[in-house]
Amino acid sequence: MSGRTLLRDMAASLRVRNFRLFALGQLASVTGTWMMITAQDWLVLRMTDDSAVALGAVTAAQFTPVLLLTLMGGRLADMLNRRQLLIAANSVSGLLALALGVAVLSGRVKLWHIIVCAVAIGLVNAVEIPTRMSFISELVDPELVPNASALSAAYFNIARVLGPATAGLLIGGAGVGAVMLLNAMSYLATVTGLRRIRPGELHRASGRRARGGVAEGLRYVAGRRDLLLPLALTAAVALVGFNFQVTLPLLARTVFHTNAGSFGLLTAGMAVGSLLAALAVTLRRGRPGERTVLGTATAFAALLTLSGLAPTFGTALLCLGLTGGAMMAFAQSANHRVQLGSDPAYRGRVMAIYTLLLQGTTPIGALLTGWLADRTGARGALSVSGAVCLAATLAAWVRTRAPAGRR
Repeated sequence: MSGRTLLRDMAASLRVRNFRLFALGQLASVTGTWMMITAQDWLVLRMTDDSAVALGAVTAAQFTPVLLLTLMGGRLADMLNRRQLLIAANSVSGLLALALGVAVLSGRVKLWHIIVCAVAIGLVNAVEIPTRMSFISELVDPELVPNASALSAAYFNIARVLGPATAGLLIGGAGVGAVMLLNAMSYLATVTGLRRIRPGELHRASGRRARGGVAEGLRYVAGRRDLLLPLALTAAVALVGFNFQVTLPLLARTVFHTNAGSFGLLTAGMAVGSLLAALAVTLRRGRPGERTVLGTATAFAALLTLSGLAPTFGTALLCLGLTGGAMMAFAQSANHRVQLGSDPAYRGRVMAIYTLLLQGTTPIGALLTGWLADRTGARGALSVSGAVCLAATLAAWVRTRAPAGRR
């Protein structure tokens, strides 16, 4: 396969106008979001004398609504016009970011202001995330869904590189408040892209929409054994291992004693690994097998453990880059196995369950990781998390090899 053919296959979905508009708007918005996350985490640590518990509390506040309400968000995604729902959700997120930025610039911001805003953003995300995930299947033909999903992960990780690195440079000069205002402006790109999408070119399922409610969606998943293992493994790995919003700031400040720029570099280094993995996954055209999901989960767990043992900033940056790649490979494999195996009439609710397990477990995981980091340090938190993830993946391997009756 020539280089030109390879690039054409990797970017196949970008030839679809609706997806191209969606992706460009999302790239701008997600870059702003990662700038906001970096600035917010740095501000919380500065306000609380590097308290891991405070940082974990803010993270938990943002993701608790996702834990509690994502299933209802998936139900709305199956009932309502997903494009209009996304326009409304992104508009509200922009206003919330604007309000917090103004509060920071006024010099009167308190920790409880940040927590309240985090809860409000979490409420919006409980609807926006499952809607956005299921909307991808409307933007492109069914055979391009894996490619579009992987490209979405790619732009997400481009944003994870650009956002923290840019925020690290701007925090010292323009300040945290200015970074938050830039994030508020970035939502305009998303809303503009969604409004320019041509509804007549969307691939909407005809006839079969939104049968039953949340309980019906749960019954559907319970009857699909091929969906249960990737969902269960996603829950275990995400709960314990996907808490980098807590561990990376602590690693930068308390272990390597670096500034905001170096903290942004750690986050960006991890995002580079994730981006490369996402670009590799764009070549996938079919539903991944169970072994692919298990193999990528095992690789992530092993690399996460090694990241906690890294002795220097350079080796930590390398290990986190590899960990980011394995994390993306696992998340995309699980996503594609679940999304491509589900009925379109239930897809919003199925992806809501996936979102609930991937991100809704973050409040519990963030608090546990913050508690663990206060007692064992950032290194210990990373290593213990990796060991627990490894135990979960090994248990999943054993279960898949058990006779059908014992499963």
